[in-house]
Amino acid sequence: MSWLSELFFGQGVAHSVLMFAIVIALGIVFGKVKVWGISLGITWILFVGIICSHFGMRVDGHTLHFMKEFGLILFVYSVGLQVGPGFFSSFRKGGLTLNMLATGIVLLGVITTYVIHVVTGLPMTTMVGILSGAVTNTPGLGAAQQAYSDMTGVNDPTIALGYAVAYPLGVIGIIGSILLMRVIFRVKFEKENEDLERQDEDRANGAQQFSVRVTNPALFGKDLMEITRLINRKFVFSRVCHEDDRIEIGSSETCLREGDKLLVVAALQDIDAITAFLGERVEVAWEQLDKQLVSRRIAITKGEVNGKMLGEMRLRNCFGVNVTRVNRAGVDLVAKPNLQLQIGDRLTVVGPEAAVTNVAKVLGNSLRRLREPNLVPIFLGIFLGILLGSIPFTFPGIPQPVKLGLAGGPLIISIFISRFGPQYGLVTYTTMSANLMLREVGIALFLASVGLGAGDGFVETIIDGGGYAWIGYGFIITVVPLIIIGIIARTIYKVNYFTLMGLMAGSMTDPPALAYSNGIVGNDAPAVSYATVYPLTMFLRVLTAQMLILFFV
Repeated sequence: MSWLSELFFGQGVAHSVLMFAIVIALGIVFGKVKVWGISLGITWILFVGIICSHFGMRVDGHTLHFMKEFGLILFVYSVGLQVGPGFFSSFRKGGLTLNMLATGIVLLGVITTYVIHVVTGLPMTTMVGILSGAVTNTPGLGAAQQAYSDMTGVNDPTIALGYAVAYPLGVIGIIGSILLMRVIFRVKFEKENEDLERQDEDRANGAQQFSVRVTNPALFGKDLMEITRLINRKFVFSRVCHEDDRIEIGSSETCLREGDKLLVVAALQDIDAITAFLGERVEVAWEQLDKQLVSRRIAITKGEVNGKMLGEMRLRNCFGVNVTRVNRAGVDLVAKPNLQLQIGDRLTVVGPEAAVTNVAKVLGNSLRRLREPNLVPIFLGIFLGILLGSIPFTFPGIPQPVKLGLAGGPLIISIFISRFGPQYGLVTYTTMSANLMLREVGIALFLASVGLGAGDGFVETIIDGGGYAWIGYGFIITVVPLIIIGIIARTIYKVNYFTLMGLMAGSMTDPPALAYSNGIVGNDAPAVSYATVYPLTMFLRVLTAQMLILFFV
């Protein structure tokens, strides 16, 4: 049975593949176990790797290093592809306040880490590992490890050990802080729901459909193009119902008469202004009137359409149809002529059935093509990300050049490529399932590599190396910033509690806390605020982890 012992405790390709398979499979299985409704999720891969490594089942150091870095690149790049389209828009209106509060949580965590470092004398490398575990941010751990390796040429195992020690209580501390906010402010879910219904911020950019009767005498006889210029708002005239119940597609030449009914699509915050200008709000059964018109969602799947402006397509003039909305990543946008189209967008097209069918041929509407992976932008982006991450930047007062590294470089490039790539004809669309697969494979490889590399000496560190104190330090780093910013958010900015839950989970990039929040509130407010602050928070976590290593080591 020597071959079996060699397979589990030896060296070689078969041993390495076997160890990664065992660690990842067992970690995912254990991650499904919940205690009091809380699970550590995929982070169990890290702990399984530590256990296996502790009992002598280790992998060659060069293989571990490659798998760790490659997994990290896949993870951060797929995250960037997902959040990139909404990254810059997240700073608008209410998103600016939430991102400012999330930045405060990040900075307070860094300050708390530095204070503990000064008071206890614990090495900054260990403290950065504890910080990454306390805020449940795996890319920050990878960025810190790489920054230290670039500076010294060696790896410091205490970074990963600090992360592993602080992580479990970090998850509990985040959820506990969310519960504490509820106790401190005596939150009642009924009142929070009522307050949430009165807020428009979360839906301000969504396209809404409503009907208006024209009663403004100044508009009688004017065509829709002239009226569009008079109203300084973003909207689309979908259909016009004249007094004789004749329905026509809203075009620039359509002239309005008294009593005409309009089906309008506009952003929620513009509805009142548009209604007041045109006339009065009415209810119209368009489904019964539209006997000759159909409304259909058509997906853009042709590469030549990618990056074009909606107005360039001339769909209304060429086919006699109207595009009322564009659905992108689950969000309805007003179909303005200057809206840039992307592969994967779904257009709501209204018109005669034959014309709508012809438009579908022009746009593609092939779901099979959407399911095909676009590998070129992925690997092109990874190439550019590694290139950017390897460029040294010199700053006065810093002895070592600063690099964005294999975490920061691909993350920045993926955000920019997913946001601006279509403008240059680059197809960046990736199905949600493909993106999730790429992300989960990447983080699984990274966590398995970290665990297998940190197991040697883990128990000794906990028992003899002050590891118990590290748990306490991590808990302080988790809870103190959340409580301070949570109080500020409620008392000064009057943030809704459901939104605050997502803010606290997103500022810690912690999916278990988000899952807990979604499970108890029954609405999507935590998920919306989580998605709003997640991109900037992820970037800041990676950046600050590197900065702490470069400045204080």
